[in-house]
Order: sequence, then structure tokens, then C-alpha cells
Amino acid sequence: QVQLVESGGGLVQAGGSMRLSCAASGRTSLIPDLAWFRQAPGKEREFVGNIKWRAGTSTYAASVKGRFTISIDSARDTVYLQMTKLMPEDTALYYCAARTSISATSFDSWGQGTRVTVAS
Repeated sequence: QVQLVESGGGLVQAGGSMRLSCAASGRTSLIPDLAWFRQAPGKEREFVGNIKWRAGTSTYAASVKGRFTISIDSARDTVYLQMTKLMPEDTALYYCAARTSISATSFDSWGQGTRVTVAS
């Protein structure tokens, strides 16, 4: 079992920055990768990016590439989403999700989400 808890959301002005955290606990040694997703009001959930738990390599959606950075602090089992140049369209509920084993074909552990609001 892996538990995920996000934190760091809130209100920010357009053009500003914010860092979200995702603290993992439980059997974190089995996690191959962790991702960030977001869901804006009235829209489908959207993939933001992911990071390989051990290698630390990351990939990003085109909508955030160059503005968002995912990093990992292995000692704290925490993954960060650093967001810069925020735009009102980044307003959403942000979730982290993990694949809890190498055989998992989808992200099967999810946090409760943290809300980000970008004011214009």
C-alpha cells in the first residue's frame, strides 16, 4: 500500500510561482513512477507530468513544458511540482498519483488533491 498526501496549493497571481508537494508513505520502495494530474472545473482530468522514482527523469505535458518542473527528494519520499509563469488556465485541483508496482498498468494510488487558483 502507498499513501499520497498533497500540499502547497492556494491562490496566486498570474505570472507567479507555486510549489506543490506530494508526500508518499508505505511501500514506497516499490514505486516505479509518480505523476501529477489536474482537473479544472468542468473539464476532464489532465496529465501534467511524471517522474521516474529512482532515475529522477521526468516528462511533461505540452501545456506545462518549460514552466513546470517535477523533482524528487528520495530521502523524504516527497515529489515536488514547481510551477512558474502561472496562468489562469492552470487553475485546477492538482493530484499526485503513483504506480505502486512495476507490474501496475495504471496509476493506482491517488492523493486527495490540492487546489490551485490563479487570479488574472
